[in-house]
Amino acid sequence: MNDVTRSTEAESAVAASYAARRRKALPNGWWGAALLVATETALFGSLIATYFFLANQAPSWPPPGVEDPKPALPLVMTAVLVLATVPMFLAVRAGRAGSVRSALRWVLPALAVQCGYLAVQVVLFSDDLSKFSPRDSAYGSIYFTLLAVHHAHVLVGILLSAWLLSRLAFGLTNYRLIALRVVALYWYFVAAVGVLVVLTQVSPAL
Repeated sequence: MNDVTRSTEAESAVAASYAARRRKALPNGWWGAALLVATETALFGSLIATYFFLANQAPSWPPPGVEDPKPALPLVMTAVLVLATVPMFLAVRAGRAGSVRSALRWVLPALAVQCGYLAVQVVLFSDDLSKFSPRDSAYGSIYFTLLAVHHAHVLVGILLSAWLLSRLAFGLTNYRLIALRVVALYWYFVAAVGVLVVLTQVSPAL
C-alpha cells in the first residue's frame, strides 16, 4: 500500500483515497493547473486594465447611442456560477474520501449549472451584438473581447467537467482524483474571474 502514495496508478477508490490522504505535497498536475491559472489571471488583468484605461480616455462611456448595461441578470448569473463551485468542492472531498458515487453526484449538478450559465450568457451576448458592434467603438471592442474570453474559459471548463464525468464513471483512481482536484481548481478560478468580469461589464451602470 505504501507504493500507492507515490503512484498516479492507484487502481481502486480505497487506494486513491489512501494516496491522497498520505500525500505530503501537492501533485504535479495541481501545480501545472496553478501555473495556468496564474497566466490566465494576467490575461484577464490586462483586459480589465485596458477596459478602464479606455473608459478614462473616452468623453462618454459607453459612447452615445449605446445604453448602459443592465446589471441585474449578469450579477445573478455570476452568483449562480460562483455557487456552482460548491458542488465541485464537495466532489473533491468525496473523492478524497474514496466515494466515487458521491463525487459523480456532485460533479453532475455542477456541470448542469455551468451549461445553463453559458447558455444564458450566449443569449445575452447575442442580444448585445444586435444592439452595437465591436467594430463601432473602443467600448464595443473591449466589451465583447472581455466577455468572449471569459465565455471561452467557461466552455473549456464545461468540456473538462464532461471529460471528468466520463473518467469517474469507470471508477476512482489516484490519477482521476488528481484530475478532479485540477478541474475544481480551474472552476474556482473561472468563478473568481467571472466576478471581476461582470463588475467591469456593469460598472457604467453602478
